[in-house]
Amino acid sequence: MLKFRQRGFTLIELMVSILIISLGLLGLARLQMRMQLSDMESYQRAQALLLINDISSRMTANPNNASGYVTTSPVGSGMTCPTGSSTRQQVDLADWCNSLQGAAEIGGGNVKAGAMLGGRGCIQSLGSNQYMITVAWQGVGPISSPPTSVACGSGSYNGSSGCINDLCRRVVTTIVRVATL
Repeated sequence: MLKFRQRGFTLIELMVSILIISLGLLGLARLQMRMQLSDMESYQRAQALLLINDISSRMTANPNNASGYVTTSPVGSGMTCPTGSSTRQQVDLADWCNSLQGAAEIGGGNVKAGAMLGGRGCIQSLGSNQYMITVAWQGVGPISSPPTSVACGSGSYNGSSGCINDLCRRVVTTIVRVATL
């Protein structure tokens, strides 16, 4: 009597192996997607910090006219940038507004693409030669809303993919103290 030994895979074993590999590859694809979103968020935060540093340096370099940098409404994306050039503050605010709109990198068709999504900036006086500088932008997805004490860009980033109640608004702020000379 002849006995046959089984060699190789059966069809069921092969299907189970393919299923396990497929689930692993789907998990890797999802991980890659999440990493790209995190990279985008960190890139935008780095851009915002650079822009805050830029305008704060300009303000401290012009201490006698620091109050001229205060904005009554946000500047940046979706806004018309100031065009005045009679004072250093007007030139600095125009440059900052263009930077918030992404003027550092121009894409096809002269589209500004070098900054955060929907970047807006605000400068408010806190008195005693102190100023709060804020940069706000559109986050990739809803996380949590910034404190209500930071009003820059409030309500401007609602309406897309779960972005309600400022859950997609990202902000960074800094306090600048300008010396009295």
